[in-house]
Amino acid sequence: MELTQIGVIHTPYKTLSECPHQTCKSEQIAEIEVYDDYVGGLKDVEGFSHILILYWLHKATGYSLLVTTPWDAKPHGLFTTRSPRRPNPIGISVVELIERRGHILRIKGIDAIDGSPLIDIKPYVSEFNEKGAVKIGWLEGKV
Repeated sequence: MELTQIGVIHTPYKTLSECPHQTCKSEQIAEIEVYDDYVGGLKDVEGFSHILILYWLHKATGYSLLVTTPWDAKPHGLFTTRSPRRPNPIGISVVELIERRGHILRIKGIDAIDGSPLIDIKPYVSEFNEKGAVKIGWLEGKV
């Protein structure tokens, strides 16, 4: 398996402890720099209010299959959390697209550490992404 870095994410967060726990709480403006070889793929991105960002959690080290979170002191299975410490440390955020300036996307609502490698960008389409009657497991009543 190979991943190709297509850009870099610039945020004010230098450490994991500075990042908001979830992107839905962050109003901080950040920038995504898309490398020149991939700028053509941004055609028409301005028509979307929100985009999905996939990135590599480059500062995450190791992982445990049981983790505790800021929402509960009890341990939960890694794959039922959004812990950055994972076998494949891939981050995903739905962000608000503020504007495009050439190869730079100004966004709001990301929880990535500055310098995070950008893996992919996809449009957020509510008709594709929204699901009815969603259950949120152990997080029910905690978020």
